[in-house]
Amino acid sequence: MNLFTRPAPSRALISAMLLATLLTACDQNKDPNATADTDAQPTATLLNNGRIYTQNPAKPWAEAIVIDAGKYLYVGDTAGAQAYVKKSTRRIDLDGTMVMPGINDGHAHPWQGGIKTLYHCGFPFSATPDEIADSLRACIVKNPDSTWLTGGQWTSDFFRLNDIPSPRAWLDAIATDRAIFLHDDATHNGWVNSNALQLAGITRDTPDPEGGTIVRDSDGEPNGLLYEQARTAVLEHQPKWTTENYTLAIREALRQANSHGLTGVNEARVQIPMLDAYQQLDRAGELTAHVSVNHQTPREYRDYPLDGESYRALHQRYQLEHVNTGYVKIFLDGVPTASRSALMLEEYVTDAAHPDPTRGFLLVDPEVLTQDLIALDKIGMTVKIHAAGDGSVRIALDALQSVRETNGDSGLRHELAHAGFIDPVDVPRFAELGVTADLSPYIWYPSPIIDSIVGAIGERGLNYFPVKDLLDSGANVLMGSDWPSAAKDLSPWHAIEALITRRNPFTDGEETLWLEQAISLEQALAIATLSGARALRLDHITGSIEVGKSADFIVLDRNLFAIPPESISDTVVEQTWFAGSLVYPYPAPDT
Repeated sequence: MNLFTRPAPSRALISAMLLATLLTACDQNKDPNATADTDAQPTATLLNNGRIYTQNPAKPWAEAIVIDAGKYLYVGDTAGAQAYVKKSTRRIDLDGTMVMPGINDGHAHPWQGGIKTLYHCGFPFSATPDEIADSLRACIVKNPDSTWLTGGQWTSDFFRLNDIPSPRAWLDAIATDRAIFLHDDATHNGWVNSNALQLAGITRDTPDPEGGTIVRDSDGEPNGLLYEQARTAVLEHQPKWTTENYTLAIREALRQANSHGLTGVNEARVQIPMLDAYQQLDRAGELTAHVSVNHQTPREYRDYPLDGESYRALHQRYQLEHVNTGYVKIFLDGVPTASRSALMLEEYVTDAAHPDPTRGFLLVDPEVLTQDLIALDKIGMTVKIHAAGDGSVRIALDALQSVRETNGDSGLRHELAHAGFIDPVDVPRFAELGVTADLSPYIWYPSPIIDSIVGAIGERGLNYFPVKDLLDSGANVLMGSDWPSAAKDLSPWHAIEALITRRNPFTDGEETLWLEQAISLEQALAIATLSGARALRLDHITGSIEVGKSADFIVLDRNLFAIPPESISDTVVEQTWFAGSLVYPYPAPDT
């Protein structure tokens, strides 16, 4: 199925001489590459009578846009747009609604979200034990012949909030004739039954892998919880998805993305089957968003360097018009939740369940990380580094400082993903080193995942994501959903609201999270659009409504500048346009 709606062929309806005369009056808004009206040109589309927020500082607001051949031909007032109107031009009256550039999600997992939607046994992060049991039993009835049951996602504090002495035995009561694997909300940890442990060969005598923990009961038996790399042995035994599965999953994920106003997304980790799927979709003209993909590197502890040339070969093999493959993903640590797997500068809180002091751990030797980054930077690959603890953030910044000292400024803006905890002395280093902070406001407002973080690291967990400090220092900041890891969907509107209010946009309660880091609506929209485009290396193509750029924009049901911030999360996207074509809703309304 092709998700594009293509405009019909154009007709020559006014003379080139008259068109040239009219264009002269609006020279400051014209495309320097614009040509006279001919039968060969596609039909233009005029959208006028709107409140168009351009994200262009030189012209922040406009009334009308004209798009042609997938790009903005004109941006300005309605009177000036008439110079571009022909009898063949499609006309859309915006009736005063707000238009803005499409959203660019700086960190998501579309293939994973699509797989979850189409194939997993799902339940919400808020699910109770009874609700999870009901979901699993329903999935078994629906798929009686399956040998595996995969799904999720349970919240990080699920086993602190619920009295389940043996998670393994609890799942065994659901089914022992098939393996069960359930992801947590961060997708870093697993919950399995005895069948899955047996298939993976995990017993009481199995040592913890480097960079992971097999949680055990009081008798030393695995209790069914597998943190970080401990889950790898189980995942390796799951049935493999095909390229066709991934193609369907990505198509579904982009359908959801468009419905929420996304026209660009950074796919945070991929392997060859996902690359094949993206290539297939783009060649078929079915990609409805700009996509950058990060090649996945090993997630287990690593004390050996990467083969950078192999990733450059994949980049060259799979690079396409709407797929930028010049990125690599490195996992430096885990997550600072109950699993205590992110590297912190100070020790985690000890309690009855965690009596031994720890600061977490690294998944890559610091010297190896530096070596990797220097090599990847030199061959033109942007690196997204998962660094969730303030300890790993500092190590990553130290390594990137070595990159700049060795290679100079390559122009690449490497990213620290989930860099929520940043020691104050490290905040200005982002701008100084040209490093992007890839943040996740979709999940950090007062929420269950924050409760788990505070339970693990104490009150300092309330100083999370210093967005304002980063912006004030001149750093580029990304907004990433991490969907489906902890965000229930790809909607950016809750995240935008939370950036402004630092409150839970789902409850509108009075509790705030580090209110001093609140930013303005203008700053939040810049992060969601142009900053995201910059990270996609596409700010010269998208991210703002300017003549010559790709016509990637959305039509909203409300003017964000005329409502209380607490209402932003209720925003509904009425239309999404990508490269000049309406991609949501589909099929296109009769215009």
